Amino acid sequence: MSVREECGVFGIMAPEVCDAASISYYGLYALQHRGQESCGIVVNDDGLFASHKDLGLVSEVFSGDALSRLPSGRMAVAHVRYGTTGETNRKNCQPIEVNHQKGRMALAHNGNLSNAAELRNGLELSGAIFHTTSDTETIAYIITKERLKKNSIEDAVSSAMNILDGAYSLILMSPQKLICARDPYGFRPLCYGKTSNGLYVAASESCAIKAVGGEVIRDVEPGEILVFSKNGITSRKEHCSKKQKKLCIFEYIYFARSDSVIDGVSVHAARVRAGSVLAKTHPVEADLVIGVPDSGLDAALGYSRTSGIPYGMGLMKNKYVGRTFIAPGERLDKVKIKLSAIEDAIKGKRVVLIDDSIVRGTTSGRIVKLLREAGAKEVHMRVSSPPFLHPCYYGTDIDSEEHLIACKYTVADIADRIGADSLGYLPVEKLSMLTGNCNYCNACFSGDYPTKIPADTRKDRFEQRLADRERGTGSDLLWGGNTDAAE
Repeated sequence: MSVREECGVFGIMAPEVCDAASISYYGLYALQHRGQESCGIVVNDDGLFASHKDLGLVSEVFSGDALSRLPSGRMAVAHVRYGTTGETNRKNCQPIEVNHQKGRMALAHNGNLSNAAELRNGLELSGAIFHTTSDTETIAYIITKERLKKNSIEDAVSSAMNILDGAYSLILMSPQKLICARDPYGFRPLCYGKTSNGLYVAASESCAIKAVGGEVIRDVEPGEILVFSKNGITSRKEHCSKKQKKLCIFEYIYFARSDSVIDGVSVHAARVRAGSVLAKTHPVEADLVIGVPDSGLDAALGYSRTSGIPYGMGLMKNKYVGRTFIAPGERLDKVKIKLSAIEDAIKGKRVVLIDDSIVRGTTSGRIVKLLREAGAKEVHMRVSSPPFLHPCYYGTDIDSEEHLIACKYTVADIADRIGADSLGYLPVEKLSMLTGNCNYCNACFSGDYPTKIPADTRKDRFEQRLADRERGTGSDLLWGGNTDAAE
């Protein structure tokens, strides 16, 4: 699987001073699947912010010493990141910290703005200086500008939401408040809960709330602003019901953890239903159903139950190999490092292989080859999502149709290219069966975008060599082709 989602957010507000860093650490651990490039924690020590951010997995960045250097406090905000925009470097680590005229702010963001380029261009022309290439800094600038005109940070967030378009689930920390906000479409998930000792927790997924001993209260509604303060919780809904709800359907197919519940729908149950739909729409005679770990396992179970073909373990995942793995010496096939076939289980059998998606086809081809080498008689691949046909502008790194195999080849051709005996995708018209409703975004499959398609999404001009920009491969076009900028 090569699709990446931008990040996961986490925040806490405690009634008394506590080890906020350690609690956030466990929350980030539960959200590690949402981002493995970088992570960070900012702790609020009675108005003083202390932070630690770096590239790497949560366990790598936050050693015992790193956690111990962070102070105790009543509030913290934390983040794990995959960069769909912006280079992988320390400057793009979150949460972003801002010092402004009326105080301090730490901001963690999940999603992509569809009007980010337009907003950033306007800010730069007004004199704003950017230190990162992420949308989060643009959001921070907009909120800060509005804060200068408003009486409270929550008023500033509300005013900023009139300007921002696209996907954003935010957790913001001021010296005295923790604020959650979800865009009016609800593209990305956000929920909150409470522990037995009165600590409030907000997170991208319910699994993170449970990981720190909390009980989920509810999801943050699309367009809702939640304010946590010493006075309790305040819900603001002036932006609710302005747009039709469009939660990213791929949260259920791949992004979220199976034990999470998003907007009242179990991720595990949705994936099982996807497998059941596949069994009905693309039946095949076979001896064994297996799933690609981890997100293909639930769908494989659903396929098995509906088809009557036995479910089994055919692939083992090396859980100690992260996405940042670098093979020393000779370059090896990373698929073989991360996955291995269980020869005894699949040798001589007709196998149904379930995976969550096919993007470029290279990984799928290597997995099919693994099964062939282990003695599989036939390999029939079934995919629990429709074919990717369009770019995503809301927080998934599907940025160009030229990278999508389904845009170039027929289903039969793709099956041939990956070495499968047959191939079947989940029909796009069946997606509603996963959630029981149509309140989702499927633009990457259908091309039906909820927002205006951005004219230019390139935000990486400071991460490119001058020669590349001169050849027109960079984002200099976004800035009107201004060659003076390089002088």
